[in-house]
Amino acid sequence: MAALSTAVVSGRKKRGEGHTRREEILLAAKELFLEEGYDATTIRRIADRVGVSAPALYLYFHDKEAMMLALCDQTFGLLVERITEIEKTVSDPLERVRRFGEAYARFGLENPDEYRLVFIGNNIPESIRKVGHRMPVDDPSRPGVGGALVFSRLVALLSQLETSGVKLNYPPDTCAELCWMGIHGVVAALIMKPDFPWSNRETLIQGMQDIVIKGILR
Repeated sequence: MAALSTAVVSGRKKRGEGHTRREEILLAAKELFLEEGYDATTIRRIADRVGVSAPALYLYFHDKEAMMLALCDQTFGLLVERITEIEKTVSDPLERVRRFGEAYARFGLENPDEYRLVFIGNNIPESIRKVGHRMPVDDPSRPGVGGALVFSRLVALLSQLETSGVKLNYPPDTCAELCWMGIHGVVAALIMKPDFPWSNRETLIQGMQDIVIKGILR
């Protein structure tokens, strides 16, 4: 994710510059959520980090939860781009599932701050935590729906695998959860314990892929 300056600025942005200010606010919020935790971070702290008044910040986001949901969707948007490329370039259903896992792992390791924010800890607002990946995806513009959209793409890939004649041990949505939980475990460990003497990173990613895929196939 491209870095943005959080240098102190003030006042309303000129016409056409609102997107820049919005990104400045999201970057400041992300930094503070990671540094202090979602619950401990206040609107005032975010406004101070950006260099604007709290009322000016409300022109872009109506509350802290809206910022967190925007950050989640922004993060998942990066992963959706990779999934779309897999769907365009890989035809074999089983290979698509494996490539999805690889893309997910690389996405997490290449974006450790975003991964920590969204997947590790208790930064997600309670309203979203209760529905998680089960949120309805009928409206792709709904704030916070990014994770559910990604999950639905994995379920679709597993359903296509089943349609191709491959037998699954569990329903596609359960298989999708197992795939995520396995790869997430590897990614979280590598991110949270970067100095631990793990064996080869690529071997761990591929090995977990093998374990999960063998487990979901009948």
